[in-house]
Amino acid sequence: MLAVNYTNLRDNMKMYLDKVTDDYETMIVTRKDNKNVVMISEESYNNLMENIYIMGNKENYDWLMRGKAQLENGQCAVHELVEAENDE
Repeated sequence: MLAVNYTNLRDNMKMYLDKVTDDYETMIVTRKDNKNVVMISEESYNNLMENIYIMGNKENYDWLMRGKAQLENGQCAVHELVEAENDE
């Protein structure tokens, strides 16, 4: 996690935004009176929102945990993908 003050961020905006998006860094922008801001990439944000949704819904979470347990216990199989035919 990076921490940078507002002035430094403003002077080096492209570099810091590239670190957030390309290197998946989380950045804290420090401001006066402890009014700090956290910056993450849109991809990280979307992933976070998806995880919150899954973890917040007991049925989804239980389904995911059952699948994880099956995988860890070797209760899985590999299948060939079937190509769908185009209806033209």
